[in-house]
Amino acid sequence: MPTRNAKARWTGALKDGTGTLEGGSGLISGAYSFPSRFEDGSGTTPEELIAAAHASCYAMALSALLGEAGVTPEHIDAQARVTLTEVDGKPTITKVHLEVSGAVPGVDPQGFRQQAEAAKAFCPVSRALTGVEITLEVAGGP
Repeated sequence: MPTRNAKARWTGALKDGTGTLEGGSGLISGAYSFPSRFEDGSGTTPEELIAAAHASCYAMALSALLGEAGVTPEHIDAQARVTLTEVDGKPTITKVHLEVSGAVPGVDPQGFRQQAEAAKAFCPVSRALTGVEITLEVAGGP
């Protein structure tokens, strides 16, 4: 499997410096700063990027498991919320909350919930974040 990459540059001191990031494909790029990360400033954050990675990975993992069960989803909508809090005086990612809904013909709400729970453990990003509490909310059903 391929190795993916991204790069970041930080210029200046922590509180008044600025950063830029770019994914290896060139499709993801943005600016970030202390205010964007720890206050309400404009720009992206590493946590936002983790949330995007987790939501997209989780949606693909759920699609894979549904496919193994013989059904093809019309769509899966996933959202991840990454919580950054202070632990022992250090900023720490402490939680990721996933929300998922979808349209999956031939799967009842209980079957969708079971596959959604299984996808949480199957998703490679979930496995990479094993030190973080990851919760899931399944909205309705297909």
